[in-house]
Amino acid sequence: MFLVAGELLMAKNTLGLVFFPAFDWMISPGHPERQERLLYTRDQLEEEGLFDCEEIKEYRPRLAEIEDLQRAHVGVPAIARLITPAHLTSAGGCLVAADAVMQREVQRAFALVRPPGHHAMRVVHGIRGFCTINIEAIMVEYLRSRYNIRRIAVVDTDVHHGDGSQDVFYHDPDTLYISFHQDGRTLYPGTGFPNEAGSPAAWGTNINLPLLPGTGDEGLHRLYDGLITHILEDFQPELIINSAGQDNHFSDPLASMQVTAQGYARLADKLQADIAVLEGGYSIESALPYVNTGIILAMAGMDYSKVVEPDLRGLRPQDERCNKRVDQLIAEVGDLYFNRERTSKELLAKCGNIWQRSKHIYYDEEGIREEQVESVHYCERKACRGYFTLQTAAEGTRFGDQSAFITCLTREICPHCRQKAYDAALAEKKRGRWQYVLVQDIATGTVENL
Repeated sequence: MFLVAGELLMAKNTLGLVFFPAFDWMISPGHPERQERLLYTRDQLEEEGLFDCEEIKEYRPRLAEIEDLQRAHVGVPAIARLITPAHLTSAGGCLVAADAVMQREVQRAFALVRPPGHHAMRVVHGIRGFCTINIEAIMVEYLRSRYNIRRIAVVDTDVHHGDGSQDVFYHDPDTLYISFHQDGRTLYPGTGFPNEAGSPAAWGTNINLPLLPGTGDEGLHRLYDGLITHILEDFQPELIINSAGQDNHFSDPLASMQVTAQGYARLADKLQADIAVLEGGYSIESALPYVNTGIILAMAGMDYSKVVEPDLRGLRPQDERCNKRVDQLIAEVGDLYFNRERTSKELLAKCGNIWQRSKHIYYDEEGIREEQVESVHYCERKACRGYFTLQTAAEGTRFGDQSAFITCLTREICPHCRQKAYDAALAEKKRGRWQYVLVQDIATGTVENL
């Protein structure tokens, strides 16, 4: 429902669906990330007659523009040289879902598209974790550019930590990123711990909740009811986006969790995300058709109580240690989030005008090794978010070894900081240490090669 000029309006359709199975894109033959992930789901929805329901409307995807991608990414040497038309269509499907919701054609939308995206970071050298571009991050920046949406929450339900989404939003206090996932000590990408809470000005808006292997419906909902819902209520986002990975399912071959289709559907019912975007989930026949059906019914406000997997023999009881971990996270991360403003002030006072971190990034699909130094430059003006720079050197890319100095202009940058950012880039260009010197303007989606 929407309030416009004092009148309450109801969208004609409750849920918009966007499908894009990407028939012409794959990483390799037999790879877990393949078109059947969506085809079995579509067969299930057609069998259940869901496309005939008045609550559901289907949309066609469209191609995203390079500028849409460049609000979130800087490709080295250029993002256009690293992607295929399938990537533009996957991202474009998310933008169609966003438009459908924002233009009040539907109340909510679910983009069931591939290739996925939540492991793609701001700097892109190739494919990692099946991802080249971050389709949720692209959609977030699109929503801000086209609809002037400011406060957005992204709730990532994939079993793998969304290290790419974390990276893109790490300095943004207006994006609340919440990820629950199997503990990174036991699963790729090995990150996603509570102390990864954001850079000083955005401290506490990056929420990581690493769960023990074997956590099931009970632990998941204990975590949501005990913490996630309270954080969302406090943050008061204008929109909630579900990065809807489904590989917490007990039958998924790449992980070790015990969530069921009913567990996922009840979570979707509680979360009431405005837009969901499909991420992982590789139990193609035993889980995805049922999990997706449950999520779709819940988002459409329809009865999902009878959605049950045909084979529950692999489901194991949850160990009590999983609930103990959940309770620890509720206490630890709750304290971190609800004291974030005080901690942010302390961290800003300690670092002065510059905060810096180093990262070692591995692209598992292509064997690329990247070394990166990131520096955030703060401004004394409250309305200005400053700028940040990235020094990146990567070995083993399809273009050979390459290096770049990147300056990123935030949306809320003042003229003084804009000039300082360009001066820094021009100084590095003059030194001649880098193959590329690039300037990203997040507001316009332009990447300038100096």
